[in-house]
Amino acid sequence: MGKRLQSKILIFALITNVFTVFSYQIENTANIVNNDNIVSNVIHPKLILTAQGVEDIREQLGSIPIFDKTLAKVKAEVDAEITAGIEVPIPKDYSGGYTHVRHKQNWVILQKAGVLYQLLDDEKYAKYVKDMLMQYEAIYKTLPVHPKTRSYARGKLFWQCLNDSNWLVYVSQAYDCIYNYLTKAERTRLETNLFRPFADFISIENPQFYNRVHNHSTWGNAAVGMIGLVMDDDELIQRALYGIPGADLDRNAKDDDGGYINKDGKAGFLANIEEPFSPDGYYNEGPYYQRYAMYPFLIFAEALHHVKPELGIFNYKGGVLLKSINALLNLSDADGDFFPLNDGQKGMSYYTSALVTAVDISYHFGGQNPELLSIAKEQDRVLLDDSGLAVALGIKNGFQEPFNKKSINLSDGPDGTQGGVSILRTEDLELAFKYAAQGSSHGHYDKLSFSLYEKGEEVIQDYGLARFVNIEQKGGGNYLKENKTWAKQTIAHNTVTQNETSHFTGKYDIGSLHHSDLHYFSSENKNVQVVSAIEENAYPGTTMLRTMAIIKDADFEKPYMLDIMKITSNKANQYDLPFYFLGQVLQTNFEYKTPQTLKPLGTENGYQHLFVEGIASGNNDNSKLSWLNDNKFYTLTSVTRANDELLFTRIGANDPDFNLRREPAILMRRKNSKQTTFVSTIEAHGSYSPVTESAVNSNSSIKAVKILLDTDDYTVIAITSVKDNTKLFITANRDAMQSTVHKLVVDQKEFTWEGSFVLIENK
Repeated sequence: MGKRLQSKILIFALITNVFTVFSYQIENTANIVNNDNIVSNVIHPKLILTAQGVEDIREQLGSIPIFDKTLAKVKAEVDAEITAGIEVPIPKDYSGGYTHVRHKQNWVILQKAGVLYQLLDDEKYAKYVKDMLMQYEAIYKTLPVHPKTRSYARGKLFWQCLNDSNWLVYVSQAYDCIYNYLTKAERTRLETNLFRPFADFISIENPQFYNRVHNHSTWGNAAVGMIGLVMDDDELIQRALYGIPGADLDRNAKDDDGGYINKDGKAGFLANIEEPFSPDGYYNEGPYYQRYAMYPFLIFAEALHHVKPELGIFNYKGGVLLKSINALLNLSDADGDFFPLNDGQKGMSYYTSALVTAVDISYHFGGQNPELLSIAKEQDRVLLDDSGLAVALGIKNGFQEPFNKKSINLSDGPDGTQGGVSILRTEDLELAFKYAAQGSSHGHYDKLSFSLYEKGEEVIQDYGLARFVNIEQKGGGNYLKENKTWAKQTIAHNTVTQNETSHFTGKYDIGSLHHSDLHYFSSENKNVQVVSAIEENAYPGTTMLRTMAIIKDADFEKPYMLDIMKITSNKANQYDLPFYFLGQVLQTNFEYKTPQTLKPLGTENGYQHLFVEGIASGNNDNSKLSWLNDNKFYTLTSVTRANDELLFTRIGANDPDFNLRREPAILMRRKNSKQTTFVSTIEAHGSYSPVTESAVNSNSSIKAVKILLDTDDYTVIAITSVKDNTKLFITANRDAMQSTVHKLVVDQKEFTWEGSFVLIENK
């Protein structure tokens, strides 16, 4: 920060301290006289910023570096917008278009300008907010619904009610900040012609958007509730908390993502806390949409905490809102990027503004966990409110501790009984294993799928969503048709597809009825961490049990992953198991043919989007593939049979608009099998330096992987290193109780152990 800027902030601090002593307490307490000589008996601000918080912040300005830095940046941004002038265009565009972006920018600047008015006591910011709000008031009641017809719930300012709700969540904060600056007549005008009609439009006039359980509705509930809190409108507050009583919803209506509207009678903000969150804080739509929903969840919760503390909102459902922040932070890789479970855009991380809100509020209201301060310090900005001040003071005083991401198992479902997500972490490897419920309309058909990371880089990837968010040239920034034809389909994920048909035949109505179940999870032994889950409904008559482990072994440079997929069916089927690796193929131990003409692997269920680039038969023992990615080496070793097919595929077939990323996979195909088990290991090993042009440890350290025993009760895998040391991994397929003592004879040797699994050195 420059000396001139520091001086300005110090001057602000001195000036505002004077105001604090002589005027602020009078200005913002009961029976204030505003600039119209109209007496108001309401204390403002009260939603996010509070009157006491403003006083505390003014006293600290100039001495809290991360807060001062954030304030200076926000001030420069808002000042530039004030200089440029106000623009309130007639809406006409999809996401990414000019009018959409302009109104989106307006809601951000309005909120920030309101905060600046409170913190700096500079009337120009209040006047700017008032002038823009009056322009919105002038057009709102005569605005038709948005001309773009794609949404199931069209807004007025935006093509969907969701974005209208975004606008009101932010603008309600701006209105709260300048409430006492406005005359009574001005407030009446805004509330009568803009805010109340706006709240009614997104709720009463659009119950199919508002009255359900979904991240869209959370935004709508928060918008109606927050403007209700500012206006002291109890009817709006009740509507926000409990939904619209008796709303008549179309039973055939679908939202923009293809999911059916909630029709079980549950609606409102509290229902949106009860239903999507598990007791562990996992949000059923996945971390990408949890990140998006956390802002309205937490901002409205904070406002309720300040205005209606009797609700005890941060203790609701066992304090799940604050728990969910810890869960969300743990659903990110080493770089802070969220794992792209279900619909999720890669690269979304805890550096987003919504997570600044989450971290600051969690710290302030959740016991001031010092580990959160280290993330806030990385984010390099704070909220300009009471919680941001608490974080800034914590960092200033050196209270921060490293945020230690550990292996974690998060249950899914409102009562924690609908599967879940496990993250195994050992040194630089992270395994994300999904055995959750469907995930509402944003769910993918990929039971028992996984992705693997090293140092935050994808090794085995999940595709994520098929969408270019807010890029107008790609479908108006909305979901592309390939999201349904590719990204949601089972073959797009690292799990088994049976007979080229997706789990639950790719139908939401069926998939939403079922979930996988945890068999066992173990992370106590840092050298052998394991998760095992079972799926019995994806294909009628077929059971899939997948056990995955991260193993640290002295014979290996780095930990490696073991994958056991055990399939039992009542009839013979074809099973396809892909691994979506990223990088350049280096070597295989099998011969393959490359076709002269690329053709799709199939015709539907995602297969139509895979080109076949290579065809091979499996070896009778192990088939190996090595590749290079991000200057690191990896090897996949799989137990195969001579009649197995190995297919090199690449995404991009039947994609004339280049909407899909052209990325590779190796697919193992096993035909005409009722009961079968796929077993593979993935090693991370060595490195390559393009500067010194040296390759270190570029070869696999695994000599052989074998299935020694595979019964209904046990599966025994032998892993032999190039040093000829063999370890046996034994997993219990039925009785996985930690207290159970098992005895098993393998190759005339008896093994005894207690618990779900054991790793034994075979001497």
